[in-house]
Amino acid sequence: MKRQFPVANRWLDHAAIASAALFVVLAVQTGCANSQQDFATISNKPTEANAMMQADRLPPAEVPPVTMENIKFVVVHWGKERGLGQNGGYIEAIEATTGKKLWLLKIYDVHYDPDMEEDVQDIFIKSMKKTFFSNKLKISDERGRKYLVDPSSRSVEAD
Repeated sequence: MKRQFPVANRWLDHAAIASAALFVVLAVQTGCANSQQDFATISNKPTEANAMMQADRLPPAEVPPVTMENIKFVVVHWGKERGLGQNGGYIEAIEATTGKKLWLLKIYDVHYDPDMEEDVQDIFIKSMKKTFFSNKLKISDERGRKYLVDPSSRSVEAD
């Protein structure tokens, strides 16, 4: 004869429902907290905050600058605000001690479809780092494409 434990079964059902509800609440809170953190991160940058509020996509990731031989290389996300033909795909070389802008280099082209909103077509640089054995920059974009940049010759090649 099989013994039944109806009270225990009800308790397990209630525990399962409570666990699922807690999971949902925590997931929602975590998502909201991350959104607030993202906004807090860019709120002191009016250009990025404005782009975030108007865009149909999330703003690009912050890419830390790389310094080599007294030259700081910085990713330029908002090229159109500078009168350039595209957002994303540019780096700028700045003299580290004086802050003097030395040059700007386009790493890749962004081709815009006139029938689509431009902001969802922007392709931004996602990471930039110095190569291990040479004074070159390894750059990757949001589509996973990789590039190798030689700052001395300002040449770009697919990696």
